[in-house]
Amino acid sequence: MPRQIPYIIANEGCERFSFYGMRNILTPFLLSTLLLFVPLADRASEAKHVFHTFVIGVYFFPLLGGWLADRWFGKYNTVFWFSLIYVAGHACLAIFEDNLKGFYFGLFLIAFGSGGIKPLVVAFVGDQFDQTNKNRAKVVFDAFYWIINFGSFFASLLMPVFLRDYGPAVAFGIPGVLMAIATLVFWLGKRKYVHVPPAAPNPDSFSSVARTALMTKVPGRSNPGLLIAGVGALGAVAALVMTPQWGFVIAACTALVLLLAFGGIGVSMQLDRARGLHTDEAVEGVRAVLRILIVFAMITPFWSLFDQKASTWIVQANSMDSPLLSIFGWEFKLLPAQMQAVNPILVMLLIPFNNLALFPIMRLIGITPTPLRRMGMGIALSALAWVVIGMIQLKMDGGDKVSILWQLLPYALLTLGEVLVSATGLEFAYSQAPASMKGIILSFWYLAVTIGNLWVLIVNAGVKNEAVSAYIAGSGVSLIGFQMFFFAAFALLVAAIFALYALRYKMVDNYRSEGAASLCYPATAEDKS
Repeated sequence: MPRQIPYIIANEGCERFSFYGMRNILTPFLLSTLLLFVPLADRASEAKHVFHTFVIGVYFFPLLGGWLADRWFGKYNTVFWFSLIYVAGHACLAIFEDNLKGFYFGLFLIAFGSGGIKPLVVAFVGDQFDQTNKNRAKVVFDAFYWIINFGSFFASLLMPVFLRDYGPAVAFGIPGVLMAIATLVFWLGKRKYVHVPPAAPNPDSFSSVARTALMTKVPGRSNPGLLIAGVGALGAVAALVMTPQWGFVIAACTALVLLLAFGGIGVSMQLDRARGLHTDEAVEGVRAVLRILIVFAMITPFWSLFDQKASTWIVQANSMDSPLLSIFGWEFKLLPAQMQAVNPILVMLLIPFNNLALFPIMRLIGITPTPLRRMGMGIALSALAWVVIGMIQLKMDGGDKVSILWQLLPYALLTLGEVLVSATGLEFAYSQAPASMKGIILSFWYLAVTIGNLWVLIVNAGVKNEAVSAYIAGSGVSLIGFQMFFFAAFALLVAAIFALYALRYKMVDNYRSEGAASLCYPATAEDKS
């Protein structure tokens, strides 16, 4: 076992505690303290807007971190300096607990710092192995997985208590201290790490091949792909023009979606024009990535549903009864944010359950649990979780007192969906993408999470429209209940489309051959799968 591995594992445990510690108390803090100046009727909506804008940043900035590490500074330097920014962000949260701009600046720094290191730490672990000890890599990645869930569980359980009993300065300060320790431990191992230098620019990269396909002219033929990409560019400009009405985050993310969607269609229409100017492997690699992007696009509604367990579900839990519980004579009541601790515990239980029970049973009855089937099931299960949480909300809207423990069922369904979607998604993508394109796949995976949270912001803004709000008021369903059933229907519709696409998708196998020099290792998905 490489002797530098304990430094990276300890760093990851402290960093994940710091991230989930602040993330899981963010919505309760916004509702109870920072946004008290917002009218009560609008406060939950504003808290959701802040939370999901933060998550969008966390999963957008990996693009920057990965590019800086690969092209300029290497993984170690990029992780170290982004970690310092990360620590500064935590400090801002603790210091500016009653200052809106200062607190939001802290959230920006954490999104920038955590996002910047997100794609690098797992890859940095892989750099520490070579052909002589690659058989030990699985042990390390298993340890990685457990330490992430360990940090997430205790952060979700403890930090809401610190927020309630000691206030936001302490509750946000403790994750900052953990992140500072994580950075120190990472630095202490500097002389022991294997440092892989930044790579030279790749002439057959995804962007190079895509640009060649769009810009290459063929005598006597039109350029329909370039025209489609141009329509996307015009749409992106139009979205940015709407910034005053939509807000910068919605406008910028919508522009990005239009560029990717229309640009991808345009590239696929003219991809063969890149042959001869790039290797056949690179051209087919881009084709494989474009096919995977369709799958990723259909996974984005799952992230819309999944990430709202830390916003919409907490808003609901605030209005639920928390019964007095007793464990070994210790009596306590669960806080709304503590319900999120259910997720990491269930993740650790459900993955072996799937492998030892669910998937074998499916095979016995003649259903092969292919990656696409697992992902489709996961999206459908997440939709079912939201049907259940919506039914609970209807009971509450009817005046019934409902125990917070009823949220255990939708948490279980959503977590099973997470295990089926997030862990399987990267397994699928890595098997379908050639070795030269595996890096870009991880970047697009994180972008899928960003876009999933964009849908939440759009719906959150849409229900404020007078016509929409009047329709909801006339339906007899509360605003939060309407949104719950809307997202459930959204995910169910996409799950049906996903199933149809899966029938037509032809699987390939791009795992490395035995004895290949490169180490193929899994990357984290939503950090925990």
